Amino acid sequence: MMPQSKPSGKKSKAGRPQHEPTEAQRSQVEAMCGYGVPELEISRVIGISDVTLRKYYRRELDIGITKANAKVAQSLFQKATGDGSQSVTAAIFWMKTRAGWKETVINEVTGKDGLPLVPTLNVTISRTEPSSAS
Repeated sequence: MMPQSKPSGKKSKAGRPQHEPTEAQRSQVEAMCGYGVPELEISRVIGISDVTLRKYYRRELDIGITKANAKVAQSLFQKATGDGSQSVTAAIFWMKTRAGWKETVINEVTGKDGLPLVPTLNVTISRTEPSSAS
């Protein structure tokens, strides 16, 4: 009979080791999320499952898009309030999207000399003679 080994008190862990995010990975996840890359694709780049991504990078996923939007808004605001060639376009875009401005096009159709249109109906009735078959 073989002698039984005594338990050492340590459990053996099966499977992969626990994921430990690096600061570089955190920055990468935040940036990719901000660019609109789907979580499944981000997890593939990092080399983990999407479940693990959400478990260890929840904060980066939550704030990535907000930080990206804030950066774009800052750039647009600086252009809109600046003096460069893009300032008018940026200012118009800002006012339409943030201040509720809109462009309204009104097309008015009038008749001769600005009078109302007068509908007319032209009907032509013609009679054709039956052809005589010989």
